[in-house]
Amino acid sequence: MPALQCPPPRTSPSVPSKSRRRKSAADTMWYPWTSTPPPPADEPVQIAQAKVHLRVVHDDENALIQSLIAASRDHAERYCNACFAEQTVTMRCDSFADMSRLPLGPLKSVTSITYFDEAGEVQTLAPETYEEHKDGLEPWVGLKADQTWPRTKPGTRITLVAVFGGDAPATVVQAILLLIGVWYENREQTVIGTIASPLPGTVNVDALLSNHRRGV
Repeated sequence: MPALQCPPPRTSPSVPSKSRRRKSAADTMWYPWTSTPPPPADEPVQIAQAKVHLRVVHDDENALIQSLIAASRDHAERYCNACFAEQTVTMRCDSFADMSRLPLGPLKSVTSITYFDEAGEVQTLAPETYEEHKDGLEPWVGLKADQTWPRTKPGTRITLVAVFGGDAPATVVQAILLLIGVWYENREQTVIGTIASPLPGTVNVDALLSNHRRGV
């Protein structure tokens, strides 16, 4: 009786390693970012426009309205993971591999990238090492040809400082105006009547912003 021969083992199709593929939102790890607030002149909604929306004809509450504009724009940006006014943003990650997908867009320019070397000293990455890819709302930073990322001290973070910002679409501007109106008319968290209910209009704000929300 001839000996049985086992079939050759199956081989899986080759899959590019993660080091060669741009990471998805689920693969990257960015910590909460901070920014330098833009000046009032750069806000997507100007105070005159907000006052028309609120039907306010006096100047007594200009400071309040300006603060509502900034807060509403900030809410829209953090909901959409996009900047609707030019501002300098500081963000941190654990690995240079996370640069393959930045947590915000659109990118205008990278100011600096700093890291801790293996000795624990702060170093600034030379601009000749990397290049900016300003792909609309999906920007990323990659290596130039024949360059490598430097080694870092384990457990430390990499800091990226960059300028972000772009024009706000009409629906985003409308969402900001709606939120300004909600907060101007309602100075408390809930509306008290026969029952307590959430602030009106906030559902419409989220609906207007949802089409501009980047993956998180």
